[in-house]
Amino acid sequence: MNIHEYQAKELFQHYGVPVPAGHCAQDTSDFASALSSLPEGVTVVKSQIHAGGRGKGTFKDGFKGGVKLAKSKEEAAEFGRKMLGNTLVTHQTGPEGRKVGTVYFTEASEIEKEYYLAIVMDRATSRPVVIASTEGGVEIEKVAEETPEKITRVVIDPTLGLRAHQARQIAFGLGFRGDQVKQMIKLLNGLYRLFWEKDASLVEVNPLITTPSGDVVALDAKVGFDDNALFRHPDIVAYRDLNEEDPKEVEASKANLNYIALDGNIACMVNGAGLAMATMDIIQHYGGSPANFLDVGGGADAEQVTQAFQIILKDENVKGILVNIFGGIMKCDVIATGILEAAKAVHLDRPLVVRLEGTNVEQGKKLLDQSNLKIVSADTLADAAKKIVELVADR
Repeated sequence: MNIHEYQAKELFQHYGVPVPAGHCAQDTSDFASALSSLPEGVTVVKSQIHAGGRGKGTFKDGFKGGVKLAKSKEEAAEFGRKMLGNTLVTHQTGPEGRKVGTVYFTEASEIEKEYYLAIVMDRATSRPVVIASTEGGVEIEKVAEETPEKITRVVIDPTLGLRAHQARQIAFGLGFRGDQVKQMIKLLNGLYRLFWEKDASLVEVNPLITTPSGDVVALDAKVGFDDNALFRHPDIVAYRDLNEEDPKEVEASKANLNYIALDGNIACMVNGAGLAMATMDIIQHYGGSPANFLDVGGGADAEQVTQAFQIILKDENVKGILVNIFGGIMKCDVIATGILEAAKAVHLDRPLVVRLEGTNVEQGKKLLDQSNLKIVSADTLADAAKKIVELVADR
């Protein structure tokens, strides 16, 4: 789960990480109160969407820049009115863009130098890793490719946490000296506590800055959380902005289904994340393109299968459906019954290929074969993939 910058900065402040003063507004009537709490002078106006590249983005009406520097509070309010409710398109949103529901006003900061700082999970070691670079304000992927020597990586033992010598190593690696080292160590400790205590998957500051007066400040903030741990953090769940998510994915989460929309035309319904990945791969191997990742889990019932079909069919790009079920806890005859009920309930009008394997597989196949519905059975995953790709190609 991702959150907005203003929400991430609230968490930063809670953990003692210095950020510029700022206030958000979801309605133009709130602009005056939000701006009144900020000092006079230059104000930064930021569109709040879950996507990067806001500053270089363009709104659908032609207004350029989702991050603007206003010379006065009056100009800041004017920029805010142009952003709020408008659709911002960046390199991360795709051409459809994202509608801006919140505007964040923040005081401008004098910048002496910009840095990059992040804490993420290192999948290779299954441990948190701190990534720091003297090249702030730049995409870290570009730095890693062109100047990898400018990146400091420190892997953290989760049983020990961030150690003092590791924090000093990062501070010295960024070229900090004197009081800035102390500031950096405090900032790092705060970010790591946030990362660890809130089950974050990413805590990123780009840029982290130093000011002419010697302060170390988090100018930007990006935080993402492990969805599987959200049950432990109702305070974080409260930050969730459903307007930033695909409506189909929101509906699926309410039905306890794991769904991610993709841009293909063959929908997949599978039980098990690994099997779902393999199913998408083999569809592509035979020349097709998956329209989604959908894991119904090991204990789905007929109602959940029906909900899964309803969600799938809301995607207008879907031209066919492949159901691939391995019956362990979930028995094949039960899933077959669910498929039949779902197909009738949603008035299925697209090709459906079903591959069943596992417990009660013969009973499940018999139910499908004896139905009057146009359901194509497959014996193997390869057979199923070839059949659905061919059926979709003929439409």
